[in-house]
Amino acid sequence: MKKDIILCGVGGQGILSIATVIGEAAVRAGLFIKQAEVHGMSQRGGDVQSHLRLSTEPVWSDLIPRGEADIIISMEPMEALRYLPCLSKDGAVVTASSPFVNIPDYPPMEALDAEYDRLPNAVRVDIESIARESGNPKGANMALLGAAAPYLEILSPEQLGDAVKAVFSSKGDAVVEANLKTLGL
Repeated sequence: MKKDIILCGVGGQGILSIATVIGEAAVRAGLFIKQAEVHGMSQRGGDVQSHLRLSTEPVWSDLIPRGEADIIISMEPMEALRYLPCLSKDGAVVTASSPFVNIPDYPPMEALDAEYDRLPNAVRVDIESIARESGNPKGANMALLGAAAPYLEILSPEQLGDAVKAVFSSKGDAVVEANLKTLGL
């Protein structure tokens, strides 16, 4: 089994934390993993993306070929649309429903909604509300990971939860528990 995942968003949203949690879960599960990142972390609001390739068999390339991604997980709805050429015909998109307007000519939400309505397997999630309601307003990225968990298939929600514990343990029990709650565990 394999799962090719594209994570995307803009700087400062927590995409790389999602990648770290998925990567930790994959390593703990004994999966083969390749990861490639392109990011401008020092400039908040810049494009951030990561390719994650998880498999029960060896993976030779860290980049996902065009048309081969099983899932696009995006913290920002317009950013997900940028990577649609990478999505397989049966692939899924799980994205935040609220935009992060960081450019002057950001398209109207109606235009983005129309694009998502044409996709056969797209889920838009109000991750900011989920994070606030769980008492973790900075945890929108964990809310997105929780929404995407059913599509990952190669990793269980419990494995993701164990990875959250490992990744955030140095920040203390309160941070770990808040992230687990926001993840939906």
